[in-house]
Amino acid sequence: MVWKQIRRHWQFYLLILLPLLYLITFKYVPMFGALIAFKEYNVIKGILGSPWAGMKYFELFFKNPQFWTLIKNTLAISFYGLAVGFPAPIILALALNEIRGGLFKRTVQMVTYAPYFISTVVMVSMIILLLSPRLGVVNHLLGLAGIGEINFLGDPGLFRSIFVWSDVWQHTGYAAVIYLAALAGVDPTLYEAAKVDGASRLQKIGHVDLPGILPTAVILLILNVGNIMSLGFEKIYLMQNPLNLMTSEIIATYVYKIGLLNANFSFASAVGLFNSVVNLLLLVTVNAVAKRISSSSLW
Repeated sequence: MVWKQIRRHWQFYLLILLPLLYLITFKYVPMFGALIAFKEYNVIKGILGSPWAGMKYFELFFKNPQFWTLIKNTLAISFYGLAVGFPAPIILALALNEIRGGLFKRTVQMVTYAPYFISTVVMVSMIILLLSPRLGVVNHLLGLAGIGEINFLGDPGLFRSIFVWSDVWQHTGYAAVIYLAALAGVDPTLYEAAKVDGASRLQKIGHVDLPGILPTAVILLILNVGNIMSLGFEKIYLMQNPLNLMTSEIIATYVYKIGLLNANFSFASAVGLFNSVVNLLLLVTVNAVAKRISSSSLW
């Protein structure tokens, strides 16, 4: 029966073949490598030939003096980014949905969407140039206002805000497209009914727009929370310097420096597996809470 269905709809299965192969090759097959976390990995002996180490590398990570600092920095930047970055595209989408002028709306969409295509390296280069103590435009404007030079990237207290708000600027326009698509699917009769009832624009947003995009928002929130511990490595690593290391050192950059640069693959794998397990627990927990308080969830 199954093969009969496959033969009947072979075009569909052919279409999903490549994405399925990609998923298996790069997502499931590498799970075998998680064994390294429990072994004294030796490149010559290979994964199966290396002796077992048990929980040695997990214990090393948990007993590391920097463990809580790494956890604190990772969670602080992640939750800061979630608190600011999650509502930003919703607000932008709601604002764009209220604009009736086609040209202005398309222009705003293009301007807010374009930064998404800037590469991480170019983005960090722009941040460094703009915030440079001597040559940066921001410090030049502060000088004109009578304010002294500020070493933005050298101040540990400013690192998180610079990282998060530059991320918001880069990704808000792209994320807003999803909510605009959800708003396009809202039943037009609901707007007409709200207009007949004399609802203001804010009341229409609160009683029509927000309920319309709530299922989409819940799903995206669950996915975002499920990646709390998997903070982007490239951007933070490129923005790091000895002055801001106190607040910029996260688990991903620490693993790269200690685990990979020193060829301690077992340690790096153990920390990566720890990250994955925490993300999985967060994903399952948030999904269960969302399922209990709303009708939207991943499963």
